[in-house]
This record gives sequence, C-alpha cells and structure tokens, in this order.
Amino acid sequence: MRHLKAGNRLGVTTAHRRAMIRNMVTSILENGQITCTLARAKAIRKPLEKMITWGKQGDLNARRQALRFVKSKEAMSQLFEDLADRYKERQGGYSRIIKLGKNRLGDNSEMAIVQLLGSDADQLSSLKSKTSKRKQPKKKGSTVLKEVSEEVQTESESHSITESGTQQTGKKETAQSKSEIDSEVTQGNDEAEATPSVQVDVVEEKSEAGDSPTEQVDVTEETNKSVEVKDEEVPAETKVATKEVKEETKAEVIPENNETESASEQVAIEKTSPEKKAD
Repeated sequence: MRHLKAGNRLGVTTAHRRAMIRNMVTSILENGQITCTLARAKAIRKPLEKMITWGKQGDLNARRQALRFVKSKEAMSQLFEDLADRYKERQGGYSRIIKLGKNRLGDNSEMAIVQLLGSDADQLSSLKSKTSKRKQPKKKGSTVLKEVSEEVQTESESHSITESGTQQTGKKETAQSKSEIDSEVTQGNDEAEATPSVQVDVVEEKSEAGDSPTEQVDVTEETNKSVEVKDEEVPAETKVATKEVKEETKAEVIPENNETESASEQVAIEKTSPEKKAD
C-alpha cells in the first residue's frame, strides 16, 4: 500500500529527481521549451508554474523563494522581468505539453515537448489565432438573421409609409373633388343669376321699342331654352338653385309684360286721339 507517496518517482532517487526537475525548469526558463518524456513533462509543470507565480509577485521574499529552486542568473532575470510582464493578466496555465508522435528508441517511452506560452518557439498560439479567425464565419448565421430581420423591418416600414401616402393622396383627391364641385356649383349659380338679368334687359328693350307682347313672350321662351341647355351642363346640385331662380324670374317677367301691354294700349289711344281731335 503506497500511503502518502503521491507523485511519480520517475524511476530515480529523491535527490536525483529534485536535481533533474530543477535543471529542467531552469532550461525551460532560459530557452522557452525542452523535449523530454511525457512522464517528466507532467512532473515539471507544477514547479514551473509555481516559479512563474513567484516571478509575478516580484518582491524580495518571492526572489528568495525562487533562488532556492532556480540556480541561474539568466533564468532569474527572465523570470522576474520578461515572464512577469508577459503573464501579468493571465491566471495560471503558463505552459503547454505537446505529445510527439514518436517514441524513444531505447526504452520506447513516449516523448513530449514542454514550452512556455508566447515564447519564441511557440507557434501554436499564432496558428490558433488564425484558426479562430477562420472560425468566425460560423457566426454569419447570426448576421444573416440580423440582415433578414432588418430587411423585414424596412419592408414593413415602407409598406406602412406607402399605405399612409395612399391615404393622404386619397384625402387630397377627395378634397380636390369637393373643391371642384363647389367651384362648379358657384359657377352654375353665377350663370343662373346672370341669365334672368339678360331676360329682363331684353324685355325692357323690347318694351321701349314698342314691340308686341307676343314677341316678348317668344324672347322669354328662347332664354328659358338657353337656361335649360345650360342646366344640362350644370351638375344635379346646381339644378335646384336654377329652378328657384327660374321661378323668381317668371314672377318678375309677368308684371313687366302687363306693363308693356298697358304701354302699348296707351300708344294706341294716343294714335287714335289725334283722329278724334281732328273730327
């Protein structure tokens, strides 16, 4: 039973194992990566990342703790200067283990590479960044959905705008038609008002000339016919107004005809009176 014996012994004594791990950690800090067996790579990761955390702290106690394990000035300078700045915002996971596809010839053990992220030998980070950029087109589905939704919204807005425009144009057309009808009605009323005055003037002129009442009646009939012809051109709304005007004009024309008859009688009497005087 292996109680309290955690960790891989790596097939060597304790002193040998500690010295080996120390040398491998210092070489990784100096060069950025090493090639070793998979078991040793897994054993190195824990002390390596612990040294990087000491380097990120950067105080005197951290330097003393790192010097107990690392025995190289170059590795110490890399640890407290470059790596501390490189992993300032990173919380753990400073190294990477890459399995090689071949085994060692002597004992057929699996081989692996241990490297620091962002080092000169690190090429996978750049490849991952490129692949991540290539993976971005998968998000085009969301952009397509957004574009489709925007197009649908624009179409609905344009449809609503066109409907409102048609309603406004319909209102404008109705208003224009109403204004045209009103203008036609006013024109018809003006014409209807103008025709009786013509009739009266004609009657007065005839009466002054001393024509017979039969001729006056014919003139009024002709004027009434002209009014009827104009009524056919005028809309139905104006016909009511013209009928009322006709009735008023007829009522005015009748007493005028009586006056003309009386005037003609007086003229006849005057003509006969000189004959009586001569008698």
